[in-house]
Amino acid sequence: MQLNNYINGSWQDGGGADYTAVVNPANGETLCDVRLSGKSDVDEAVKAAKRAQKEWALVPAPKRADYLYEIGRLMKERKEHLAQVLTKEMGKVIEEGRGEVQEGIDMAFYMAGEGRRLFGETVPSELQDKFAMSVRAPIGVVGLITPWNFPVAIATWKSFPAIVAGNTFIWKPATETPMMAYEMAKIFDEVGLPPGVANVVFGSGGEVGTAMIEHPDIRVISFTGSTETGRRVAELGGRHLKKVSLEMGGKNAVIVMDDADLDLAVEGILWSAFGTAGQRCTACSRVIVHRDVKKELEQRLLEQMKGLTIGDGLDESVKVGPVINAPALEKIHGYVEIGKKEGAKLLAGGRILDDEGLKGGYYYEPTLFTDVKWDSRIAQEEIFGPVISLIEVDSLDEAIEVNNSVTYGLSSSIFTRDVNQAFRAQRDLDTGIVYVNAGTTGAEIHLPFGGTKGTGNGHRDSGVAALDVFTEWKSIYVDYSGKLQRAQIDTE
Repeated sequence: MQLNNYINGSWQDGGGADYTAVVNPANGETLCDVRLSGKSDVDEAVKAAKRAQKEWALVPAPKRADYLYEIGRLMKERKEHLAQVLTKEMGKVIEEGRGEVQEGIDMAFYMAGEGRRLFGETVPSELQDKFAMSVRAPIGVVGLITPWNFPVAIATWKSFPAIVAGNTFIWKPATETPMMAYEMAKIFDEVGLPPGVANVVFGSGGEVGTAMIEHPDIRVISFTGSTETGRRVAELGGRHLKKVSLEMGGKNAVIVMDDADLDLAVEGILWSAFGTAGQRCTACSRVIVHRDVKKELEQRLLEQMKGLTIGDGLDESVKVGPVINAPALEKIHGYVEIGKKEGAKLLAGGRILDDEGLKGGYYYEPTLFTDVKWDSRIAQEEIFGPVISLIEVDSLDEAIEVNNSVTYGLSSSIFTRDVNQAFRAQRDLDTGIVYVNAGTTGAEIHLPFGGTKGTGNGHRDSGVAALDVFTEWKSIYVDYSGKLQRAQIDTE
């Protein structure tokens, strides 16, 4: 099977295009081949999107929303099929695959509701017989660049607000996980989105992504990926005066205070750290623990880690699936070796797994370090794998300082029974998301998603805030006085 671009409401003929294999990370089997597009493909998609956007912007927003309701309905009907496809190409366990598809369904219905809102403001004018208001206006053609770890959820965070706001889009999914984009394009086609509103162009970031950023008719770039790549996107986008929305890396921490419910904390840490094999931008990779409960927390974590089953995510009994590919394995293992050299104590894990039943896949053993220094590399740099570093502290103030010491600011968490400490943490933790008595993962689609510092550039995915990325504010003044009135000019 070959996956080809979806442009202007039709599937392109592969012709003489180059392709690359899409591999199941659980067993190394080839699932399909995906097209490696180039600049000419992007140009074709943008032409179609630009033509379509003029008419699409004139469709009343509630009518645009009707398409999202239909998209959500079809996603709900096909939830199990979509989850199975997702698990095969990305590797996350099937219950997480179902959860990710559900997130896309939720986003469809939520953003469809915005078709009857898209609120602006009316305000009093300083002049008599004059009306003042602000409204949201569509921007035009937007470019969406999405990662492999959430191949459908993140795409819906971006595409659905773009659709309801009256934009058209070009979507470049990750080369590792194009099958979900193919499935979504089929749904876009089936609900009858007008040709050119939704376009999918497969290919690499270097070719397709760069062509999108440089294209003069793409007005917005919404990117999710690594901080390193995000910087390049911002630099190139800045040269072309584009609006660029970035959601990048994280080095997220769970704080465990001395009064915490340790059973709950352990459950939250394990789910946050080892769900998706640690390949979430919100994954917990640091546990900042109070000295008085450190030893007990270590023992409870070690005991519970013994029960983590590892294998193909399609097996309902598996709790930890593979990482995405061989380079990811090498990177994770390289950081484990760095941790050892830095003097951290390895309590569990630290191995690439190739046991019987795991051969051909990319599996890393869930790993726990303790006695980690707060400023060591494994405590500061994003590993993006199933590795936890325990850092000991003496107080909440020290815990907050350690949490905020990293260059990222996506998600943080605190386990405590003290309401005063909980509210201080909410205020002082320098992250875009804060959880109390829960892990660092589990964001809901009706709140803004994103972070501070090296995690983002001030924009947000999800929630009403996502509309700010895909709309421009337009201020409108209606003077019905019948005479020229000059604001701020003293006429007395």
